[in-house]
Amino acid sequence: MNEEFAIPTLLTLAEGLSEQKPLEDKIKSCIDDNAAVLDQASPELARIRHELRSGEARVREKLEQMIRNPSVQKMLQDALVTIRGDRYVIPVKSEYRAHFGGLIHDQSASGATLFIEPESVVALNNKLKELRMKEEAEVEKILRMLSAAVAEAADELLADTDLLGLLDFHFAKAGLARELKATLPIMNDRGFLKIKRGRHPLIAPENVVPLDIELGNQYTTIIVTGPNTGGKTVSLKTVGLLSLMAMSGLFVPAEEGSQLCVFDAIYADIGDEQSIEQNLSTFSSHMTNIIGILRDMTPKSLVLLDELGAGTDPAEGSALAIAILDYIHRMGCRIIATTHYPELKAYAFEKKGTINASMEFDIATLSPTYRLLVGVPGRSNAFAIAERLGLMRPIIEAARGQVGEEDQRVESMIATLEENRLTAEQERHEAERLRREASQLRAELQRERSKFDEQRDKLLEKAEREGREAVAKARREADEVIAELRRMALEERGGFKEHKLTEARRRLEQAEPQLRKQRGLAADGARRKAADVQPGDEVRVVHLGQRGHVVELSGDAEAIVQMGIMKMKVRRDQLEPVGEAAAKPKPVQRTATTVKRTRDENARTELDMRGMNLEEALIEADRFLDESFLSNLGQVYLIHGKGTGILRSGIQDYLRRHKHVKSYRYGNYNEGGNGVTVVELK
Repeated sequence: MNEEFAIPTLLTLAEGLSEQKPLEDKIKSCIDDNAAVLDQASPELARIRHELRSGEARVREKLEQMIRNPSVQKMLQDALVTIRGDRYVIPVKSEYRAHFGGLIHDQSASGATLFIEPESVVALNNKLKELRMKEEAEVEKILRMLSAAVAEAADELLADTDLLGLLDFHFAKAGLARELKATLPIMNDRGFLKIKRGRHPLIAPENVVPLDIELGNQYTTIIVTGPNTGGKTVSLKTVGLLSLMAMSGLFVPAEEGSQLCVFDAIYADIGDEQSIEQNLSTFSSHMTNIIGILRDMTPKSLVLLDELGAGTDPAEGSALAIAILDYIHRMGCRIIATTHYPELKAYAFEKKGTINASMEFDIATLSPTYRLLVGVPGRSNAFAIAERLGLMRPIIEAARGQVGEEDQRVESMIATLEENRLTAEQERHEAERLRREASQLRAELQRERSKFDEQRDKLLEKAEREGREAVAKARREADEVIAELRRMALEERGGFKEHKLTEARRRLEQAEPQLRKQRGLAADGARRKAADVQPGDEVRVVHLGQRGHVVELSGDAEAIVQMGIMKMKVRRDQLEPVGEAAAKPKPVQRTATTVKRTRDENARTELDMRGMNLEEALIEADRFLDESFLSNLGQVYLIHGKGTGILRSGIQDYLRRHKHVKSYRYGNYNEGGNGVTVVELK
């Protein structure tokens, strides 16, 4: 069974196959991969073939001795042994035929060479002939034995053949689904179709335009209008083919979530409109098909009609088309029809359960886009196309004057609908793009915030550990001093008072800093005033202990700070101006007792080594790490680029042995990736 999905149908079919391993082994022990009977098929066959090979060797040896004789070689056309009719012969020149006894089996086309079986090997060749006949008889005996064994399992093998055919059919369906990138549709029996980005299975994937259509819920009839070669017929065929594929148990080339229905029948009248002939015979052919459809269809049928009412007078054709559609609609069938008649647009507007659709046409390029637009009737576009192609404006205006006021109002309404649709679609795409960007930015912000929280906690842990170590060392030294003073006091007999020594010890214990992790910046920010900084000022981020410069101000309380290759938004009460910016008036800062190393405010947090060779880079990295360690920097960045990887490998080998390096890693996506190594110092 599949590890991810249950496959009960295939499992049931596979369990129905019989076990024929003994029969298979028996056949394989007698027949090789080239369908030849093996020597070990029977002891008798092995003995016969052994004698046959020995006899052939004796005949060849005798003939080769003969042709190696100098006196005989001059009589031969070629000094070789060949076979004619399963008998070994030698090629003799025709003038020396009398010098050899025996039998003549063949001659060359020119008659200059005779293939003679010398008398001395006739008896041996006869023996070989007998052995070959025995071999054929033994092979036939073995094949009869195997055929009998197969006949005993004939019923099981025939059943296995049927099951294997079904399995092969299922695998073929799966292979087709994989090739078409098809999905499993949701099936229903209520006549509802919802195809999401459906693709015609016979059109190349790089050329096909996906189809979105819904039928059978709010409306059961779709009337598609639009110009020729716009894709109406292909859309019609796509719906029919996908419905038939789903009803046949096949996956369909559409997106996940597509729904299809099991119809009792799918009827189609789809004609080829490539012919220029529109005569009575064409109309009669369409009507014959439609009459058959009207006679056989049921409320659970799907009807597809292409160019309904075409091939006759437009007035009569449109009236007949409306009557046919009205009859099929009352029957409750699901129907999609294509037409050129403008009267059917009004019918679709007025008829409940019926909706207009059209194939999109790009006026700018004078070409169809092959996209089906449900809810928008098709426009003729004749005047716009003619004007763009260069037809004189007076002629176009005269033609517009021939069109009725009602038709012009309908065309204007359709144009307005299409313009509004395009605007809404553009706005929807823009909103979707902004939503994706916002989601992506939110995810990136969450990742960066988690990373900064982790780095902050590590820095606080390190500061607390180092502070406690420093205080513990100071306490030990103080204890030693006090012990020495007490000893001196005893020696000097009252020169020092015991209570003074106890008081000094208490003060030393109170001097130990009580550091704690800060999970947020609100408490510290409430005790600090916002720094007066401007874009471009160099600042120090207090809670991170890192330096950077202000890129821009964000509101009244925050600023965006560039620190090395990273940008982050920081509360302004967590910024301290440094360098020239420190000369500005600064708010009075509250001081607290703490223990930490002295930091060089001009220390860099990154070293760019791109363009250096390995030797130069190692010298610069060594100097940079020493400066960073002395400046109490917990984390620095070595920028070496990607390139060939020589500089990167050499730098990381050096870091592995450096005494001040605690760990190192490649930069994250927003830190420069494999082109940057992030180093954590001890």
